[in-house]
Amino acid sequence: MKARFILSLILVSLGLVAAILPQKKNSSIELDAQQLLNEIQQENHLISTDEMANALINNDPEYQLIDLRSETEYKQYSLPGSINIPFEKLFDAEWAPYIDQIARKNVFYSNGTTLSSEAWMLTKQRGFKNNYILQGGLNEWYTTIIEPEVPASINGEEAINDYEARLGAKQFFTGAGAVNNASANTDAKKPVARKKKKMVAGGCS
Repeated sequence: MKARFILSLILVSLGLVAAILPQKKNSSIELDAQQLLNEIQQENHLISTDEMANALINNDPEYQLIDLRSETEYKQYSLPGSINIPFEKLFDAEWAPYIDQIARKNVFYSNGTTLSSEAWMLTKQRGFKNNYILQGGLNEWYTTIIEPEVPASINGEEAINDYEARLGAKQFFTGAGAVNNASANTDAKKPVARKKKKMVAGGCS
């Protein structure tokens, strides 16, 4: 019930946002509310900060971080290798090859999760694939990677191992191994556009 209530609120807000955004220009199949609800409940669209940190440390080319905040916020601080696509420009023609593609996992992020959740919902509803959300956004990134909390001893070995891994990540992103954002952000690779689906004669649009 809670998930359905949240979805209904999101869909109402997305309907208002979608009304002012450019219409899609491809033949993707749009998802209905029930399909979106199923996707949300499965949580397969979430990328944890630990997973993202590990990918960045290992220079994993599978991921492309997309910062949805304003250009000003992006210049003040951004994650290594990310590109800036302000939310209101998400469906502009110049960014279409990045949003609707098959080669990489786009990971939306903002300060929290509201903006990235809306972006994911809009792209998913339009049938675009390979789009994900950085769980908790930059707020969770800070509390787990930049300033990880020391676990209580009762939490067990797994929690301690996670903490040690996060300390290593903290050293990488803030210490000697830190990536220079100014240079990293210029390395965004041009995406591979996915093939458009052929419309079936006589079928529903």
